Amino acid sequence: MTLPRFYPIFDHVDWLERALPLGVRLVQLRLKDLTPDDLRAQIRRGLDLARQHGAALVVNDHWQLAIDEGADWLHLGQEDLDEADLGAIRRAGLHLGVSTHDHAELDRALSLAPDYVALGPVWPTILKQMKWHEQGLDRVAEWKRLVGPIPLVAIGGLTPDRGLQALAAGADVVSAVTDITLNPDPDARMAEWLRVTA
Repeated sequence: MTLPRFYPIFDHVDWLERALPLGVRLVQLRLKDLTPDDLRAQIRRGLDLARQHGAALVVNDHWQLAIDEGADWLHLGQEDLDEADLGAIRRAGLHLGVSTHDHAELDRALSLAPDYVALGPVWPTILKQMKWHEQGLDRVAEWKRLVGPIPLVAIGGLTPDRGLQALAAGADVVSAVTDITLNPDPDARMAEWLRVTA
């Protein structure tokens, strides 16, 4: 499977209205601390927007809503795997991406035949507190050797320049969050990302 090389992650569907017209074709909604109704509404709107622009929307964590709303893609962290009904996810035909941080997590992810594997944080990140230190480019190269043809997503502390380094080290896809959302000109930053990953 070939995926777009730029994969931004957003915490509100409003970001999709900015990203998709610029040419983003793979995007994740990571929605936290919302009511069930708000979650459903944002996922539904996100799926509508993605379809209008010919993009793939990845729903983070909320596997039942992803199934209910007819999503094509789902991303699960390791903790999410503990609670998700993987059989139901597969029966629904969802493509699955899985987060990994160490060899045990990678082994678990690979046992699920995922559609992509994410590795992070490649560089230090301010997005969330993590027990893992930066993985570095050598780990990116190692992970790519281990996952083989499965797309590898690099995430954590990426900028466009670091994204190019991660791609050169073996990542197939590079992901950004705060490099965009905290940028004084997010649209220009996304356009830069799209240029360097084209």
